[in-house]
Amino acid sequence: MQTTIKKFLTKVSKKVGKAITDYEMIENHDKILIGISGGKDSLTLVDVLHQKQKVVPIDFELFTAWIDFGFNKDQQNINEIKKYIESLGLQFYYIKKTLPETDKKFSCFWCSWNRRKELFLLADKLSCNKVALGHNLDDIVVTFLMNLFYHGEISTMPPKLKMFNGEIVLIRPLIYVTAQETQKYVEYKNLPLVENNCPYYTSDEKFQRRKYLTDLVNQLEKFWPNIKINIFKSLKRVKTEYLV
Repeated sequence: MQTTIKKFLTKVSKKVGKAITDYEMIENHDKILIGISGGKDSLTLVDVLHQKQKVVPIDFELFTAWIDFGFNKDQQNINEIKKYIESLGLQFYYIKKTLPETDKKFSCFWCSWNRRKELFLLADKLSCNKVALGHNLDDIVVTFLMNLFYHGEISTMPPKLKMFNGEIVLIRPLIYVTAQETQKYVEYKNLPLVENNCPYYTSDEKFQRRKYLTDLVNQLEKFWPNIKINIFKSLKRVKTEYLV
């Protein structure tokens, strides 16, 4: 059993390493701020990057931050995350703020936009040149389908995105790792997960659309095991001569 677990953890680590190499996500002397949500993806990201930090021939620093808009009601959850992060020797920043009001209908997009804004502000304060988010391969695929079906465009989350004229670079090192793999990763390593307590999460229209497409792809995967990989690969094999 231990051999199986070790092979799996190594497999995930290699996928992250390949993504970092393929898209040149991390360079010497980088200062990287990792956005923490308490979920399986962000904790997998922290753990793997911390392991990479000890073995790769690149000198880079890691910082972590949890932006809380008041949805987390259990202080014990925060303490467990803080304890885990600090056990790795990393700095943990916990920012609790009130989510700004909006005249538009409240949505997950509004929350994530403001959370990211806080991350960028903290990154600037800490002189971090990169911000790492825990989006996985499933997120890339479903976002592509969301944009295709509901917005009539071909686009998704890029693995690496320069922002603010290149002052900060957004990176997603988990793009080759599936949601199922991050779930197994946190279970095998017994990482302290925090349940999503957002009261708007399941009622948001975009969340419902995303959930529908996620469930659809997972159902199709039972018949075509490579469907997620194939959709992902298609984004790098665009034959423009056969488009309108």
